[in-house]
Amino acid sequence: MDIGALRREYTQADLSRATLAANPFEQFHQWFQQAIAAEVLEPNAMQIATVAANGKPTLRTVLLKSYDENGFVFFTNYHSQKAQQISENPQVALLLFWKELERQVEITGRAEKVSTLESLRYFISRPRGSQLGAWVSAQSSIITSRTLLEIKLDEMKRKFSAGEIPLPDFWGGYRIVPETVEFWQGRSSRLHDRFEYRRQSADWEVVRLAP
Repeated sequence: MDIGALRREYTQADLSRATLAANPFEQFHQWFQQAIAAEVLEPNAMQIATVAANGKPTLRTVLLKSYDENGFVFFTNYHSQKAQQISENPQVALLLFWKELERQVEITGRAEKVSTLESLRYFISRPRGSQLGAWVSAQSSIITSRTLLEIKLDEMKRKFSAGEIPLPDFWGGYRIVPETVEFWQGRSSRLHDRFEYRRQSADWEVVRLAP
């Protein structure tokens, strides 16, 4: 199969400076709501790239769980590989790709832990199975079989059978405080529209980037 011949033209929409919102959070909200309306599969799925102290990069997919003018929030195990790398280098990059709309958003910025209260509020909103899963998985550690997870899950079910499941002290959220936010709209002939918001103290500069 000649994968070099795989291509498609992007023709759904365009993006201009005149139509952009005043700040990246308003623009993100508009696009995110449009992704939901278009029934994009997992519209809040985003890739997060982190870099260890030795310069080794790592990439994985997480779920965006909230956003506002303060940043973009996801939750994870604080003992995971991503959390370890964030502790070594808090500069990260996020990417949301909505192929159904021929759009992507790239965010770079600094990761910081959210408050325990914010983590708790989200944790208690999760399905009980997801709450148990947070206690079961020592994320990113090596395990010999799935059976170990199932045994641990049964143990946690018994342990917390009589009431609410508490927030693990090793689990919580990160907020990515953006320094740049790029909005990418696919166009024909690979001449895509790209606009980047760059933080300038309390304001934002907007520049058009070559595709």
